[in-house]
Amino acid sequence: MQKKLNGNQLNRGSRIAIALLACGLDLLVTSCASRTESAEAPRLNSGKPEAAIVPVVKVVRSTLSSDLVLTGEFIPYQEIDVMAKEAGYIKAIHVDIGDRMHTGQRIAELDIPEMQNDIVRAEAGTQASLADIATARGNLTRAQSTSDIADLSYKRILDVSTKEPGLVPRQEVDVAHARQLEAAALVASAQANLSTAQQKLAMAKADQARWATLEKYTIIAAPFDGVVTKRYANTGAMIQQGTSSSSQAMPVIRLSQNNLLRLLLPVPESAAPSIRVGETVDVTVDALHKTFPGRVTRFEDKVDMSTRTMNTEVDVPNRDYVLIPGMYAQVKLHMSQSKKVLAVPLDAVEETDGGREVYAVQGDTVRVLPVSVGVKTSQQQEIRTGVQEGDLVIVGRHAGLENGQKVQPKLVHFDDAAVPAQGS
Repeated sequence: MQKKLNGNQLNRGSRIAIALLACGLDLLVTSCASRTESAEAPRLNSGKPEAAIVPVVKVVRSTLSSDLVLTGEFIPYQEIDVMAKEAGYIKAIHVDIGDRMHTGQRIAELDIPEMQNDIVRAEAGTQASLADIATARGNLTRAQSTSDIADLSYKRILDVSTKEPGLVPRQEVDVAHARQLEAAALVASAQANLSTAQQKLAMAKADQARWATLEKYTIIAAPFDGVVTKRYANTGAMIQQGTSSSSQAMPVIRLSQNNLLRLLLPVPESAAPSIRVGETVDVTVDALHKTFPGRVTRFEDKVDMSTRTMNTEVDVPNRDYVLIPGMYAQVKLHMSQSKKVLAVPLDAVEETDGGREVYAVQGDTVRVLPVSVGVKTSQQQEIRTGVQEGDLVIVGRHAGLENGQKVQPKLVHFDDAAVPAQGS
C-alpha cells in the first residue's frame, strides 16, 4: 500500500514538472519572437530620412522707403513779452492767462497825466506857428507893395532923366534907385520870415504828431494772434518804458503764437544731407493719440559739435489749439526711396562676419548665397546682387541648415514670413 501511494505521488509530481517546463518553453518562445520583431522593425522602416519642411518666399520687386523716426518738442511759432512804450500806471487790463488774442486787440490802457499837458503845449505851438505865418504873409504883402512903388518911381525918374538930360538932378535918380533896392531887400526879408514861420509850423506839427503817437502807446495792443501765457501786471501797477534791453522794466503779459507751432528735431549727422525743405511729414502725438500734418520749413544747415545733430524745424498748424507747446511728438522723415527693386523680408537675410547672405532653395536643395543690400525698411530689405526675381529664399531661423541640404520648401505669403525656419 505504501508503495502504491508513493507511485501515485511520483506520477503527480512528474506531471507538474512537465507542465512547468512547457510554460517556460512557451514564454521563452514568445520573448524571442518579440525580440525578433523589434530587431526587424528598423530594417523594415529604415530608408531615406524625411526632408525638413522650410518656409520660403519669392524674391519680388517693390518700392522701398528708408524712414527715420525722431522725437521733438513743440515750441510757439513766436513768443514775446509785451512791454509798454511809455511809462505810466495801468488804468485797466483786459486779459488774463489763457485768453486768446487777435492782432490789434486791446490788452491794457495806461494813464500818463503829464502827457496831456505836453499834448496841449504841442497844439498851442502849432497854433502859434500858424499865427506867425499869417503875420509873415502880411509883412511880405506890405513889403511887396512898397517894392512895387519904389520900383515904379525909379523907372519913371530914370526915364525922364534919360529923355531930358539935366531936367532931373542926378541925386534924385540915385535916391529913387536906393529906395528901390531897399524895398527889394524888405521883400526878401519878409519872404525869409514867412519861410521861417512855415518851418516852425512844420516843427510844431511834427511835435504835435509825436505826442499824438505817444498817446496811442497808452493803449497796449496785441501785435499778433496768440495766447496769453503769463500776466505780470495788475491794475494800478507802475510800468516803466520797455525801450532798453538793459532796463528792469516789467512786461505787461507774455504772448505766444500757438495757432502755428514749431517742432524742433535733432537730426543725426548721417541723415542731415537728406533733409529737404518743403517735405510733408506725419506728426504723431502720443499724449493725444492723434497724427497731424506737418512740413519741414527750415534747418540750421550746420551740425552741433557736441551732439553731432542738426536742428530742423517742422511747422505744424494748430488752428484748434489742440496742441500745446512743450508736448513731445514723433516724426517719420523719409530719407531715401528705391523704386521697383528686389526685396525680401528682413528675416531672410543673415548677417555674417564677411557680410550678408541668404538661404535660397533651388529645387529641393539649400544654397547659401552671398548678397549685397541697399535700402532697409521696418519689414523689407533691398537686395542688389546675389539673387534674381522669383528666386525662393528661406525666411525665419536658419539654424541647422547647411549648403546642399535637402529640404521641402513651403511657399508662404509675405505677411506670414515671420514663421519658424523649420517644421514638420
